[in-house]
Amino acid sequence: MSTKQEKAIAKQLRMKRTSNSGATPYDKGDLQDERWVVEAKTCMQPKKSFSIKKDWLDTLREEMYASNKDYRALCFDFGDEKDRYYILDEGTFSYIKEILDNQE
Repeated sequence: MSTKQEKAIAKQLRMKRTSNSGATPYDKGDLQDERWVVEAKTCMQPKKSFSIKKDWLDTLREEMYASNKDYRALCFDFGDEKDRYYILDEGTFSYIKEILDNQE
């Protein structure tokens, strides 16, 4: 399930899937491009709730720094292959909001 999810996200975001889901010393996270590292999580069966672990977010921050990326996001779905959601840190969200607010 996770490989299928990663391939779909990579296609949607035009990102590269990393080798061994980031388990190598040089590639981190599940997906990368020149500025972002993304960790993908999915449920094996459709669910109505999904718990986010702080450890995932802490590890993702470390992987962002280790791979010299500017931004990070945790992508998750509820196992139904319908909607995906992204968790951003406050600084990244504020930056994106500022850019969008200035387009008006």
